[in-house]
Amino acid sequence: MPTAHATALTVDHVASLYARPLLDLVHEAARVHREHHDPRNVQCASLLSVKTGACPEDCSYCPQSAHHTTSVEREALMDVADVTSEARAAKERGADRFCLGAAWRGIRDGEGFDQLLDMVREVKSLGLQTCVTAGMLDAGQAERLREAGLDYYNHNLDTSREFYDEIITTRTYDDRLETLRTVRDAGLSVCCGGILGMGESSDDRIALLHTLATLDPAPESVPLNALIPVEGTPLENRPRLPWDELVRAVATARILMPQSRVRLSAGRDALSDEAQALCFLAGANSIFLGDTLLTAANPGPNKDAALLAKLGLRFEAEASRDDRDDR
Repeated sequence: MPTAHATALTVDHVASLYARPLLDLVHEAARVHREHHDPRNVQCASLLSVKTGACPEDCSYCPQSAHHTTSVEREALMDVADVTSEARAAKERGADRFCLGAAWRGIRDGEGFDQLLDMVREVKSLGLQTCVTAGMLDAGQAERLREAGLDYYNHNLDTSREFYDEIITTRTYDDRLETLRTVRDAGLSVCCGGILGMGESSDDRIALLHTLATLDPAPESVPLNALIPVEGTPLENRPRLPWDELVRAVATARILMPQSRVRLSAGRDALSDEAQALCFLAGANSIFLGDTLLTAANPGPNKDAALLAKLGLRFEAEASRDDRDDR
């Protein structure tokens, strides 16, 4: 049964919210954020590419697509032991969620999937939350992932339905929505967001946010990415997303999805400290730690720690340990 929020929310309502004066929008988002979350805490995830390159999809933004000529080289699926070592190091840096990314169009049963399941089991055994992004999957595969200890499955919508065909032709928008339903039906939490700055209009951003907010229930995690233009991809000459557009999207997402994690994802390396601070004020409460996100640059953990300290924020994993010590 759809919730009242999911059925009542209209695109016009999202548009009116999105169009508010920026500081008014941020003020309202900050209020909503404080109602539902500890504003001091920032959840930190780490993302590892466990199978890189040669993806058959033609996503215009992606340097891993086999359709584009980029500097990204094809790499085989990583060994489980190497992934476990990376996850252990990420936990020591402050991450409490570890995400495994495989450049597949979809999961296929067989040795590779079995190896991915082993990775999930090992990461889970370290006490980390687990997340996988590996394209489309069927109900049986989603169930096997859940049984292995998977917490979240990531599958982004990327953009609006109207703009989608300008970016991807090898998979439909309805394919993506079907994958999300399969994930939800298996009892997994959903991680789903989009990419801003691909040439879409404000109406496309509004439509994306409306679609995310009317998923029932809304995604537990909402990663908002700013396009990183990569040489050799069709979007290599796109200008960087203006910082205020990202702040506006974060604030709108926070108001529409008050209980979700809103994650500042790709493109954060190009943001000033001040822009990131506004995003945190507007309700962003999750980031990726580490020097790279799959194949893209990311601020290093020392830089992130310094920024959070400057803002009076803290890694959520550290906050949880402090709370346990106080009891």
